[in-house]
Amino acid sequence: MTLPVDPARYSAFLVTMFVMAITPGPANLFAIATGMQKGKGAALLGVVGMNTATLVWFGCSALGLGALIIAFPKAFHLLALAGAAYLVWLGLKSIGSALKDAGGEGEPHQSFRMGRSAFRDGFTVQIANPKILLFFTAVLPPFIDVQRPLAPQLLMFAAATIGMDLISMSSYGLGGAALASRMTEPGFRKGFAVVVGVLLITAAGLIVARG
Repeated sequence: MTLPVDPARYSAFLVTMFVMAITPGPANLFAIATGMQKGKGAALLGVVGMNTATLVWFGCSALGLGALIIAFPKAFHLLALAGAAYLVWLGLKSIGSALKDAGGEGEPHQSFRMGRSAFRDGFTVQIANPKILLFFTAVLPPFIDVQRPLAPQLLMFAAATIGMDLISMSSYGLGGAALASRMTEPGFRKGFAVVVGVLLITAAGLIVARG
């Protein structure tokens, strides 16, 4: 019986993916910021949104994404810039909320919302993340065996990628959420709104730099 993926090649992919998953980048910084600002539920929902975007990229890869990126590099560059601009907007919105926040002790923080939907925000961040573009155009192709059916290989690579990303992103997000319980304290709340803004703008900078 022929396996969908060569075991040695798949093992090498797992090691590569592990390193990519734990390395801080736009997605992990976004997870931290979401957890810090909106708590565990929103952090996990944002992680689901980001991994949904990854699934979209895997689907596109099956349809020849690499060839499209080579043919239309400017279009994908503009997509990355749009994602960076969205993160900058969220970051400035958070910093602005810290400057305007005059809430009293014990009042819930209502002056800033990263977005109406953490899922949508996460999806937007990941769909325009140059790290994911790099993954599908430079990292994944060498591990694909052209002598074997493509679909089963992509399913196994997708399972490993999303599994590791779920663990990594959730850990980052829950780490940020661990600090969210103190958000009722005005001074702490203002300081962390600034930190969230800086994290988001830093993520945008990474997108631009890698894009």
